[in-house]
Amino acid sequence: MAPYRIRALALKKTKLGESDLIVTLLAEDGCQVRAVAKGARKSGSRFGGRVEPFTVADLMLRSGRTLETITDVEVVVTHAPLREDYDRAQAASVVADFLDKATVECQREDRLFALACATLDAMESAEGDTLLALVVAFLLKGMAMHGYRPQFDACVSCGVPVGDETPFALESGGPACDGCCAADGALAAGFAPLPQGARNALRVLMGARMSEVGSLGIPVRVLAEAFAVIRAFVAWHVPARMKALGMYASELARTSREL
Repeated sequence: MAPYRIRALALKKTKLGESDLIVTLLAEDGCQVRAVAKGARKSGSRFGGRVEPFTVADLMLRSGRTLETITDVEVVVTHAPLREDYDRAQAASVVADFLDKATVECQREDRLFALACATLDAMESAEGDTLLALVVAFLLKGMAMHGYRPQFDACVSCGVPVGDETPFALESGGPACDGCCAADGALAAGFAPLPQGARNALRVLMGARMSEVGSLGIPVRVLAEAFAVIRAFVAWHVPARMKALGMYASELARTSREL
């Protein structure tokens, strides 16, 4: 098969042999692609610095039996600030980790690439609370694009209005009223606490553009509650362990204790 060109976002790289790399990519059509960059770990390689995580590039690929082979790379956006700052790198790693675990080969989702690029673009200059808001918004929208769009306006099962302190049903993706969820089961497996502030924040973040998230002014305490809900929701529906998401949650908990 003749070589072909794609635009893609580099998600991660894995060592192969003595000098090669396997690069996991999110293509512009939302499909995951895994390709070998031969000699990328050698000094002076023309591939090494062009396939770093978070980089957007135009790549020429040649099809192989199990993996594609990269024959040329032209960088479009480096997103270098995301690799140079610890807090931004942690947040961007959640994006890459989610995309690595939630996407597969030959399964298109045309909106996902644009969402990822918009999120990383916003993270380049974001700091503190805004980074957390971007992580929550990305996970929320990413789950929706994979068919798990949560709703927050009423009970997810029967549609009746819900109170301020309502459990979030992880399987169904929405708040559950007292009639649909026994009070003593609200914190059991399958449910997560959903304070009113977090519910309102998630609703607002779902409807906001990534470029608007930083100006919403959602308090960090509310963002932390919203993050806990969406993290549980992701874990319930995406079976693979997300190391970056777990590390981000641990860092958030540590920071909260120090405040």
